[in-house]
Amino acid sequence: MPQYLIFQIKGAMASWGEAAVGEYRGSDDRPTASALGGLLAAALGLRRDQEADLQALHAGYLFGVEVWESGALLRDYHTIQVPGRSTLKGQKHVTRKDELAFRRTDLNTILSTRDHRLNVHHLVAVQAHAHAPHTLARLREALLKPAFVLYLGRKSCPLSAPLHPCVIDAEHLMAAFAQYRHGLAGNADAGLPRALAWADGMEAGMPSHLSVTRKDRLIHRGAWQHGERVEHLAMLQAPAERA
Repeated sequence: MPQYLIFQIKGAMASWGEAAVGEYRGSDDRPTASALGGLLAAALGLRRDQEADLQALHAGYLFGVEVWESGALLRDYHTIQVPGRSTLKGQKHVTRKDELAFRRTDLNTILSTRDHRLNVHHLVAVQAHAHAPHTLARLREALLKPAFVLYLGRKSCPLSAPLHPCVIDAEHLMAAFAQYRHGLAGNADAGLPRALAWADGMEAGMPSHLSVTRKDRLIHRGAWQHGERVEHLAMLQAPAERA
């Protein structure tokens, strides 16, 4: 029988960054695989320069998400510094650090747009591959006593409720989430989740209504490179039925 690590995510503000295009970066309505992997990495105490460990962590697990509240959209306008085109000619820059490695007089100020989500609530399921670097029990311990401060996509987005991580044996994803909800105090009468999303390779316990491609699979953390993966979606409650 499959085993899952289930925990809840609640926050007054979150940002699940989509692929950045120019000066705009949107936020998806549910956590990305890279954000969830980063949450586990922070809990375990992995630093951003531990490239091999980070890649093994991100490649070792599959994620499922039960969407309870995706959150209202908040659009933030702010200024950032970037080098001018003439400054960049013949120069390589693959990280934000590279962009700022110029004299202050060579940097220009532009208006940037970043999206956030307000009042989010999700349940997350983690399923381990055979080659996973840590057991689900070890991940649970890390989430209970994280080495680094945990946040939801950006440092300005802290958690607003405990994660309540539990390791559960269940036939499929929906059964694992139902078992978790039944055992979580104060959540028995919370209604129904809006949607279920799961990675290709997970057994959901119901057919998908839609399959999408998301570019949130970590390739190289240091270079901020991400690849595509397939995610399946099923609607559990129409938006009009929400309280």
